[in-house]
Amino acid sequence: MKPLLRSAVLLVVAGLALTGCTAQPATSGTGTGTPSASATPSGSITVFAAASLQKTFTALGEQFEADHPGTTVTFSFAGSSDLVSQVQNGAPADVFASADQANMAKLSSSDLASGWPRDFATNVLEIAVAPGNPKGIRSLADLDRSGVQLVTCAPPVPCGAATQEVERAAGVQLHPVSEEQSVTDVLGKVESGQADAGLVYVTDVRGAAGKVDGVPFDESAKAVNTYPIGVLQESTNPTTAAAFAAYVRSDAGQQVLERAGFGRPRG
Repeated sequence: MKPLLRSAVLLVVAGLALTGCTAQPATSGTGTGTPSASATPSGSITVFAAASLQKTFTALGEQFEADHPGTTVTFSFAGSSDLVSQVQNGAPADVFASADQANMAKLSSSDLASGWPRDFATNVLEIAVAPGNPKGIRSLADLDRSGVQLVTCAPPVPCGAATQEVERAAGVQLHPVSEEQSVTDVLGKVESGQADAGLVYVTDVRGAAGKVDGVPFDESAKAVNTYPIGVLQESTNPTTAAAFAAYVRSDAGQQVLERAGFGRPRG
């Protein structure tokens, strides 16, 4: 792409994400089409989204398709750091929604994200335990007791970075039996009985109601994860991608997120 044309696409797509405009590219499937302000969203987009967004984004995708006939939203859910690696290695995607700002910054700094990503939600950690809390876990320090099998996210994953922050805030050092690449993997091990406890998000505990119980702890407030969303530079349908990103931040999108336990972004 020529420098001047590339800059023009960046500015137009960024403007759509900021205003929530629902225009459609005049050309399709090229990755270089300039959106037309008079067109409506159509066609397919692929959204890479953090694992903790699976239930909410699946619902939002269905709502978006219903509100915009002729569109199709396909999702790929995984740990944010894994998704970044996939994009950097050339995986085709139109939108990226990260569970933290650090992983989004990796794409922005390498010129893989168009314009300015926008924050759309916040989340905090909670301790997931088996129903009834048979181990009697009441605090973060209890997770390091003898006989407690703890599972956490790996440090590169947003929930793993948040775990390190709450450890520092509580003045404890945890010793998990395994470190997973996504928060859903942590939750799955607690649900299946492979672990006594896991550090996951409040939204994961709520979404797994009946399968796990949640134990809140004060230090979670020291590690609030902010979720940004942005259109990717190589999107072949930047207008529909921008329209979906705007939909996530709209009142309709925020209602779905809030029902799942997400907080609104600050500012």
